[in-house]
Amino acid sequence: MVTSNANKAREVAAFFGGLLEVTHVALDLPEHRSDDVGEIAAGKARAAYKQLKVPLIVDDTGLSIDALNGFPGPYAAYVQQSIGNVGILKLMEGRTNRAARFTTAIAYADDKGVRVFPGVLHGQVTHSPRGAGGFGYDPIFEVGSTTLAEIPMEEKSGMSHRARALATFHEWFLSEHAADHL
Repeated sequence: MVTSNANKAREVAAFFGGLLEVTHVALDLPEHRSDDVGEIAAGKARAAYKQLKVPLIVDDTGLSIDALNGFPGPYAAYVQQSIGNVGILKLMEGRTNRAARFTTAIAYADDKGVRVFPGVLHGQVTHSPRGAGGFGYDPIFEVGSTTLAEIPMEEKSGMSHRARALATFHEWFLSEHAADHL
C-alpha cells in the first residue's frame, strides 16, 4: 500500500485481516489533477510502480457534499489540511441538505498495467464532530446515526468507502490469481 497516510495502510491491513500481506510504503508521488478520483489513483499507481517495480495498490478519496455542489470532491485532503472539519461545518451552517458521499478508488498496478476499483459510501455531514476514533472527516461524516469516528476500526474496515473499493479489488485479485493457488 503506497500512501503517506499510515492510517489508510492500517485500515487496509485490517480489511484483509492477514489474507494478503499489506506493507506501508510512503512515497512522494505526483498528484494528478482530475475531478475523477479513479484517474488520480491510476496516475499515482503508475508513478509508484515505475519507482518500485512491485505489485502495489494506491488509493485516492474524495468527499462530495451535495449542498456545496460536490465540494471538496477530489481536493478533500487539501481542504482537510486547509480548513479542516471546523471549516466544512462553517460552510454547512444553515443548510438543511447535509447529504454527502465518500468515493474511494483503489488502483492496483503490476507488470500488466493499472486497474481501478471504486467504492462509494453515502451519508451526511453532522452539525458537530462526534467520536474519538477515525481520522480526517470521520468525526463529521455520519452513516445512519453514527459517525465513522464512532465506529470501531474493525467494523469501519468492513463497511467504509475504502472497504467497498477493497472488496471489489479483493474479488478481482482472487479470481485473477486463483490458478496460482491450485
